Amino acid sequence: QARLVESGGGKVQPGESLKLSCAAADFAVDYHAIGWFRQAPGKEREFVASRALSGGTYVYANSVKDRFRISRGNAENTVTLQMNSLKPEDTAVYFCAARRGRNGPYDYWGQGTQVTVSS
Repeated sequence: QARLVESGGGKVQPGESLKLSCAAADFAVDYHAIGWFRQAPGKEREFVASRALSGGTYVYANSVKDRFRISRGNAENTVTLQMNSLKPEDTAVYFCAARRGRNGPYDYWGQGTQVTVSS
């Protein structure tokens, strides 16, 4: 069964870094558009970053631009989200998602991984 599994979350201090991984099972992540989203307590889920189906276009939310980066993971069939200079407002559950098509809703979602930024 096709699924996504996130890992790499944890608790860090402001200014530190974390790298989240998103591992795909039963489908090739390289042939899907990838999105990262997050949901903070009491807030709606929001867009963080995406990689287009073609792999050549990346979009980042203004709040994370120049701090976060999507990359192909070293492990097979994974995508990573490198998060640098983390801020308390980055605290949220982070989700990865994959989409077969160029546009439209995402087909697969992970279960989420908690990121907490606090001193």
